[in-house]
Amino acid sequence: MKYMIIIYGNAELWESFPPEETEKAIAAQDAFNRKYAETGELLGAYGTADAAEAKVVRVREGVPVVTDGPYLEAKEYLASWYLIDVPSEQRALEIAAEIPFAAQNAVEVWPVPHEAPGNKL
Repeated sequence: MKYMIIIYGNAELWESFPPEETEKAIAAQDAFNRKYAETGELLGAYGTADAAEAKVVRVREGVPVVTDGPYLEAKEYLASWYLIDVPSEQRALEIAAEIPFAAQNAVEVWPVPHEAPGNKL
């Protein structure tokens, strides 16, 4: 079963970490990614750009309308996400608990029960 693990954040949060802590956090995250890539459980790990670079697309009367986005009611936005393939929810939760960021903030674990035909992951 595939699961998506989501981390929310914002520039203010990232900038609150001292530079030496940021370097340690990146190294810990890289080690986490390598560990689970080697087990085959980590299918992908992705970090998003700052929310100011995002766009929102809506189609109105057949015409695409693109605006700066996203519209956020909360300070946090989707900052990173992982796609894992594991035999159980329990295993997904175990892996999520090992994400270094989970020591500072919550991470979400979402089951991914539907997949488009022909997906390569």
